[in-house]
Amino acid sequence: MKKLKIHFVGIKGVGMTPLAIIAKEAGFIVSGSDVIDEFITDKPLKDAGIKDIKLFSKENIQNQDLVIITGAHGGYENIEAITAADKKIKVITQGEAVGMFMTGEIFGKMFTGVSVAGTHGKTTTSAILATILKVNKMDPSYLIGTSDIPSLGAPGHLGSGKYFIAEADEYATEPRFNKKAKFLWQFPKILVITNIEFDHPDVYASIEDIRDEFIVFVNRLEKNSILICCGDDPEVKKLLTESKCKFITYGFNKDNNYILENVHFSGDHMFISVSSYGTVIGEFMVKAVGEHNALNAQASIIACIEMGISIEKIKKGLRAFSGSKRRLEFIGHLSTGASVYDDYAHHPTEIKKTLKALRHQYPKKKLIAIFQPHTYSRTKKLFEEFISSFSSVDQIIVCDIYPSLREKPDLSISSVVLTDRLRNVHKDVKYMATLTDVVKYLNEKRFRSDSVIVTMGAGDVYKLHSQLRFE
Repeated sequence: MKKLKIHFVGIKGVGMTPLAIIAKEAGFIVSGSDVIDEFITDKPLKDAGIKDIKLFSKENIQNQDLVIITGAHGGYENIEAITAADKKIKVITQGEAVGMFMTGEIFGKMFTGVSVAGTHGKTTTSAILATILKVNKMDPSYLIGTSDIPSLGAPGHLGSGKYFIAEADEYATEPRFNKKAKFLWQFPKILVITNIEFDHPDVYASIEDIRDEFIVFVNRLEKNSILICCGDDPEVKKLLTESKCKFITYGFNKDNNYILENVHFSGDHMFISVSSYGTVIGEFMVKAVGEHNALNAQASIIACIEMGISIEKIKKGLRAFSGSKRRLEFIGHLSTGASVYDDYAHHPTEIKKTLKALRHQYPKKKLIAIFQPHTYSRTKKLFEEFISSFSSVDQIIVCDIYPSLREKPDLSISSVVLTDRLRNVHKDVKYMATLTDVVKYLNEKRFRSDSVIVTMGAGDVYKLHSQLRFE
């Protein structure tokens, strides 16, 4: 097999890093470029031996066989993409690359694809699935959009086993020049859909537009494929009425094929019972909290059953899972005693579910949410939903909007506007423009062991942790 030379434009992105790691493990010559800023992916890239990451420049494009771009950093208009096209070097997007890697053809082998789609829960569900397979010596390949995962290591891996697990993102392939949903480049044998909600208002005008893309995805599945969907989700229900495929439903509702019941929590552990057609198939333990994570675990259990993995082996794999980076991640205790968590939640539903899980875990403690809105378009389009997302907390701190490189500033929306509106429904809301302001406030307040602090957002809000004093 030829030792391909692959260059990744925007290599630090959570969708690009696992691709680069997989390419490196395949023995390909990997190069990459990005901005100088610190990312959560810096460590896994370095650990994989991908260290010489340069700033964007046409000089980075020499004699590569393939250049992979992201929708951010200018996409096809990035100087490196333009230079590669001028040199007749093949340029593809991150979404196309996921589809290409999933087939295995580029590695000289064939995989059975497992795609995990949905507005929320993709990362956790994919990580649980990969952990179960890894623990049971099935050595899966996987591509998971985060940093290091305790039970797996790096977010990308090229395994010797038959399964290739990947998140399936509904975002556009390249938001300016190719609106095709990224997941349409994937052709899985097993497809999990966790939920469907309105998101990415910079690409989609309505929930109907998003559901239409999911319908296209589902109806392209081959006849013997397996579709596993959350039957509790109203948009998924609508999708299933238009699906030509056979499907398996899961959730809390009694009309699902697999029913989740007897969910209870003990500290940071969750215990769930799953039944099917009146028979309990097993009781499972997973180190995660929240009903949303119970559903993620249930979806993973069903996918593993369909793979032929025994219940006992599934239980063993689930016990090994201990969360993912930036998914209700416990950071530590401040020197003053307060517990600190971090979560990637940036959509109103994610925020609400994460905070509900924390409130359930700490019913008597003061809960402080530090929220950094992500993108002007999402903040504006889902404004009213954000207002009602923080009912579980005692205090809200709102930072300035973290903009996407894919959109222009919108002066009609701001965190000041959001804060003012939140004050109408919540008694304790503070606006702090920068992370430095937040750090100063936390140091002054000296929150003690009766308090739980959670940083939330898809931007760089997690960076404030490095400026705090922990035990």
